Amino acid sequence: MRLPNLIYWFATSLLSILLLFGASMHLFNNADVVIAYSELGYPAYLIFPMAIAKILAVVAIVSSKSQFLKNLAYAGVFYNLLLAFISHLAISDGAGFLSFAGLVLLGVSYLFHRIIKPKHKLAFDVG
Repeated sequence: MRLPNLIYWFATSLLSILLLFGASMHLFNNADVVIAYSELGYPAYLIFPMAIAKILAVVAIVSSKSQFLKNLAYAGVFYNLLLAFISHLAISDGAGFLSFAGLVLLGVSYLFHRIIKPKHKLAFDVG
């Protein structure tokens, strides 16, 4: 296995573990997540849709069925992690480290995905 493939799969695996851990916390440790969301200023009704979105993002990023969905998942996870990092910084609770680590893993995963397969066409490209 080439080094770029190894780096891609390492970063993508760690990112997937981080997202699935977050989704499992949303689904199975709901009381603590409700408290955390209220401290961050987010409504509790976002918890279950975020868990489902994280699981679907992992499926889209790991599988290579649709390049459009993979790029959409990368974008969605980027905004999720960026807003989580900013939210934790705003209240100074010191919990923004996992969001920052997720952003780094996401960047490495995306960069090495583009290195491995640089000539992908987007779903709406013609010709």
